[in-house]
Amino acid sequence: MRKSKLALALTLGVSCQHVAFAQQVFEEISVVAQKREQSVQDVGIAITALSGDQLEALGFDNAQQVTAMAPGVQTVQPNGEANYSVGIRGVTNSDFTTNVESPVALYVDEVYISQMSGAGFSLFDLERVEILRGPQGTLFGRNATGGLVHYITRKPTQELDAYAKVTFGDYNQRKFEGALGAGLTDTLSARVSVNINKADGYIENRYTGNDLNNADDKTARVQFLYAPNSDFEALLNFRYAEQDIDTGFFENVSSVRPGELTPDEMNPVLGYIDNDGDVYAGDYDDPGFNELETNGATATLKWQINDDLKIVSISDISNVERTYIEDSDASPVPLFNFFLTTDAQQFSQEIRLEGNAGDLLWVTGAYYLDLDIKDSNGAISDPLIGGGGTTEAGSEGGLYNPYTSTLTSTSVFAQLEYPLAEDLTLIGGLRFIQDEKEFDFSVNAVEFLDPASQPGFADSDNLALQAELGQYSASRKDSEVAGRLQLNWYPTEDLLTYLSWNRGVKGGGYNAPIFPLAPPNDYDDATLSYDPEQLDAYEFGIKSDVGDYGRLNAAIYYYDYSDYQIFNIIGLDTITINSPEASSQGFEVEYQGQIGDNWDLLLGAAYNDAEATLADGSKTVPVQSPKWNYNGLLRYSMPVGSGYLAVQGDFVFRDDVRFALSDAETLQQSAYTLYNASITYTSGDDTWQISAFVDNLTDEEYIVQAFDLSGPEVFGLTEQYYGKPRWWGVSFKYSWF
Repeated sequence: MRKSKLALALTLGVSCQHVAFAQQVFEEISVVAQKREQSVQDVGIAITALSGDQLEALGFDNAQQVTAMAPGVQTVQPNGEANYSVGIRGVTNSDFTTNVESPVALYVDEVYISQMSGAGFSLFDLERVEILRGPQGTLFGRNATGGLVHYITRKPTQELDAYAKVTFGDYNQRKFEGALGAGLTDTLSARVSVNINKADGYIENRYTGNDLNNADDKTARVQFLYAPNSDFEALLNFRYAEQDIDTGFFENVSSVRPGELTPDEMNPVLGYIDNDGDVYAGDYDDPGFNELETNGATATLKWQINDDLKIVSISDISNVERTYIEDSDASPVPLFNFFLTTDAQQFSQEIRLEGNAGDLLWVTGAYYLDLDIKDSNGAISDPLIGGGGTTEAGSEGGLYNPYTSTLTSTSVFAQLEYPLAEDLTLIGGLRFIQDEKEFDFSVNAVEFLDPASQPGFADSDNLALQAELGQYSASRKDSEVAGRLQLNWYPTEDLLTYLSWNRGVKGGGYNAPIFPLAPPNDYDDATLSYDPEQLDAYEFGIKSDVGDYGRLNAAIYYYDYSDYQIFNIIGLDTITINSPEASSQGFEVEYQGQIGDNWDLLLGAAYNDAEATLADGSKTVPVQSPKWNYNGLLRYSMPVGSGYLAVQGDFVFRDDVRFALSDAETLQQSAYTLYNASITYTSGDDTWQISAFVDNLTDEEYIVQAFDLSGPEVFGLTEQYYGKPRWWGVSFKYSWF
């Protein structure tokens, strides 16, 4: 059985940090899918792993950008800057309400991030990021049919380690990040990391002059590592983040006729048209905001009892509070302001035993998750809802839809790895899961006594109930089984081939629509609940070291779903339904290596062909599921003076997508390519670095989300949310070792 080995290191007479970007050492990357430290090349899973130095070289500074250099992976923004989720192999979550968990799980230091509104955190002071494609249900805490993204932070050490980095950029961006770590005693070390990012809004509001989509983020993390001996360590992690931005930007495109874009025709519903051709400008009479606060604490204990047995305990408490409101009609007309609130508390506990009995490697354990959500959605919309019995002058009618959701998930798991021969290994695993969920939801016509879009607008003392329009309460208990069976074969020392079957599962849940339901929909299980989905994934892959040229990895897969949870956007409502059957097939190719002296190259290509069957027997393509994705990065490094200069360019291509289960042109985005460039100079002793970058070099205009509100029966418009325009910046970093 082949052991983990050192990845190829480039030896050009200069530091690997500067010229060997594509082939940095992966020797001790902790691939937590295996729950033990292995080289990425020795794990039979499609993985893209990037070190902290690579992330910095790429210029990634938030949790969604890292997906750009992983084939078949893309970021999804169900509701603009306020929400993020990740799509892998066409499996994604397009629901912008927070009671629906994503099929692609996010983890930070082995802790599951359940709330999509808490997923837009800043990337800083990271050790590495791992992106695992395909279902990962056997050993990971939460069900994930699509895959997962794992962010691993830098931990405290006894050595003094510190850095400070400042960035100045477009739209008056000012950013600071830094960290300080050192030993406090012989057995206790600590690390403090902070990140502050501010920028003016890049969306011009012609109506009020208050530009939208600014940046105002603050994040802090404090860690303590206690290691009295080589067999035991205890890591305590405390974190806090907040965001306060003016948001709600949508480009208002006239859509007078249902499903059709009519940009040059006056919208008769609003009596307004925005046809100036500038997708980053609009007239918003009531600008929205997103106030977000997250905090948490994690205790990770590791005890090596003897050479054959290790115990790991991970205990975590996480909280998310958020208030979001937007000018949904994207016009100067006071018609409809949609809002969301989130108040979520999460507790999780994992106990894991890891060991070996001769050549048999084994992992077993238990996982517990308790999630308590008190959320709401609704709208301030006096023209549509009406004030009814108005109690105060200046109040406005609207909808207020509170819902509570509690989830208790308990699971036990085990995985075995045994060498059948020196070059052939069998892996098998099982996880038994029980989810218990309670849900209570109501739709209410209310008066907002003070309707201004400001903090507190959805507080109980600002609401006067007019009528309850609908109510639904339910509970469910789902039992699921995830499994894995795999063969790893090494035809040669530098070539791994694997063949795997993975059973992925995702628990059932409930919808929380914004608008009152009308026949044939009703406040019942048929409309508001959906069952667990099950995925059987078959995959064949190769991982190869190609000598001095780097690494070439490839995978081909087939997915077969039962009760596939498919997302559909109807107006401003997102509904999850079960597709009786769905399937997808595709492949990925990924290359990391060197193509000449001082030249590094990353290339990726992914193809995915997905199809789902609806209840009426019709076929459809899932939302936000591009058929082709390409990515590439070329980096040239050379000695200059006493230091090193690196010039880099990268691109990402995304094929056609649609944002709902409709072929209407209002819900389409054609294929596009984004280009980025940077230049960096680093001193010879690695103590300081200066760089300049341009993101979206060609100023590509591309839609990341769209809502069809077309026709005179709705708002007569289509909302289009565009990705960021061209953005430049310069940064300076100084490190102390």
